[in-house]
Amino acid sequence: QVQLVESGGGLVQAGGSLRLSCAASGRTFSSYAMGWFRQAPGKEREFVAAISWSGGSTYYADSVKGRFTISRDNAKNTVYLQMNSLKPEDTAVYYCAADPLLGTHDLGAPPKRYDYWGQGTQVTVSS
Repeated sequence: QVQLVESGGGLVQAGGSLRLSCAASGRTFSSYAMGWFRQAPGKEREFVAAISWSGGSTYYADSVKGRFTISRDNAKNTVYLQMNSLKPEDTAVYYCAADPLLGTHDLGAPPKRYDYWGQGTQVTVSS
């Protein structure tokens, strides 16, 4: 069992930056693949980025590639999402998710593949 708590969301102007954090409980965090997803009002939850259990592999949605960076610190049981050059269309609730079985080749998996979810943190980008 893994519990996830996101933080770091807020209001930022277009072009600005935010860093989201996701703190995980549980001794097996380092064995879980981690992902970030987002959901805007009236839209389905969409994949943003994912990272393998070791941190050696990452995968990004095309819409954020080159602007967002996912990383993890297994000693701190935390995964991060550094978001730069933010755009109004990045506005959404951002969720982190964990799964113990997701392999390196499955890092672009959809939400239904993930077993554990945080409560979400709101990111609002003003134009």
